Amino acid sequence: MKTYVVGGAVRDELLGLPVKDHDWVVVGATPEQMVEQGFRPVGKDFPVFLHPKTQEEYALARTERKTAPGYHGFVFHTAPDVTLEDDLVRRDLTINAIARAEDGTLTDPFNGQADIRDKVFRHVSDAFAEDPVRILRIARFAARFAEFTVAPETLALMRRMVEHGEVDALVPERVWQEVARGLMEATPSRMLAVLRDCGALARIMPELDALWGVPQPALHHPEIDTGAHMMLVVDYAASRGFDLAVRFAALMHDLGKGATPPENWPAHHGHEGLGLKLIEALCKRLKVPNECRELALMTAREHGNVSRAEILRANTIVTLFERCDAFRKPQRFEQMLLASECDFRGRGGEGDDFATRPYPQAPHLLAALKAARAVDAGAVAAKYAEKPERIKEAVHKARVSAVKNGVRSAGPDPDESDDA
Repeated sequence: MKTYVVGGAVRDELLGLPVKDHDWVVVGATPEQMVEQGFRPVGKDFPVFLHPKTQEEYALARTERKTAPGYHGFVFHTAPDVTLEDDLVRRDLTINAIARAEDGTLTDPFNGQADIRDKVFRHVSDAFAEDPVRILRIARFAARFAEFTVAPETLALMRRMVEHGEVDALVPERVWQEVARGLMEATPSRMLAVLRDCGALARIMPELDALWGVPQPALHHPEIDTGAHMMLVVDYAASRGFDLAVRFAALMHDLGKGATPPENWPAHHGHEGLGLKLIEALCKRLKVPNECRELALMTAREHGNVSRAEILRANTIVTLFERCDAFRKPQRFEQMLLASECDFRGRGGEGDDFATRPYPQAPHLLAALKAARAVDAGAVAAKYAEKPERIKEAVHKARVSAVKNGVRSAGPDPDESDDA
C-alpha cells in the first residue's frame, strides 16, 4: 500500500503557488484495509475515505469506463492491482496528472512538468472526450492561470466534443458550478474566450454568446464589440474583488443588445427591457441562485438610469428606489451600483481612461437614498390614519422632498407625472 499526493496540490506546488487542499491516491489497498487503519468511507461512486486525523480525502487508485452520455455516465473499477499510471491516465490535463510520493519523488508519465513550464493545457488521453465537464474545467483553469494557452490538439478535441453533443448532456447545476467558480477567478474573460473558441458558450449560454459581433457606438464604447465590452466589464469586477452576485450581474447587464434590431445598430434603444427575458431564461435553465438572478435583472433594467443619475429629478430618483426595493434592501441596491460602475469602467482600449474617470453617479444616488431613508414613514402614515389610501403617496412625496433638500439635483423640480 502506497500513498501519493496528486492533482492540483502538486501542480500548484510546482507553480510556486499556495497549496490549499491535498488530494491523495492510494495504490495497492482494499476498502477493508483502509477501514482497518481508521479511514472513514464517504465515496458513493467509488471508494473515497477521510483520513482519521487530517480529514483529507484518500481515493483508491481506479480506472473508469464510459457507459452513458454526460457527467455521470461512468463505471469505476478499483482493485489492489490498479497502478498509479492507470489512475493518472484517466485525469484531464497533463499538469494535473503528476503524483508526489511520500519521499518527494515525482511520477510524471505524461510530461506535465514540461507543460507547466511552457504554460500549456494539454489533455492526457482520448479519455478526456468522455467527460464534458472537462471543457468547463479547462475554461475555469484559463481564468485562473491567464498565461496558459490550450494546446491546439486539445482545443480541436473540445470542438469535436461540442459538435457531438456531449456538452448538451451536462446537468445545469454542474454548468453553473463551474461558471460561478470561473467568474470568481482573477481573469474571468479567459473562461469566456475558451468556451467561445470551442463552441461551448453557444450551447450553455447562447444569450451571452450572441453578443460577439454586435457593435456599439464608438463614442461611448471605443471597444465597439458588445462581447469585448462584456469581457472588460467582468474582468474589472474581478479586479475589484466583488462578490459572485455582482460579477454575474456585470456579465448579464447588456444581454438585451443581442436582441435589438440589427437595422438600428449601433444604437440599442430599449435593450434594458429586452435583456430581462433573456436573463430569466438563462437563470432558469442553469438554476442560478435567486440572489444572483435578482441582482442581474435589476442591473440590466436600471444601469441606464444609474448612468444618468446626476440629471434625474428627485421624483424619478425616489421612484427608482421604490422599484428597486432599496428602502428594504439597501445593500442589494449598492451591489447594483457596483455592477453598473463595472459597466462604465469596462470599456475602451489602450489610451482610454474609463478606468480612472470620476464616477459620481454612485455617491449621488447613495446620498439621495440616505436622505430618503431618513424620512420617518411611520410618522407620515400616522397623519393619514383616517385616509390610508393616501399613505403611499404621502410617504413618496416626503421622500422626494427629502431628496430635493438633501441632494443637489441637476434637474428641475419634479412634477406629479414624472416617472422613471
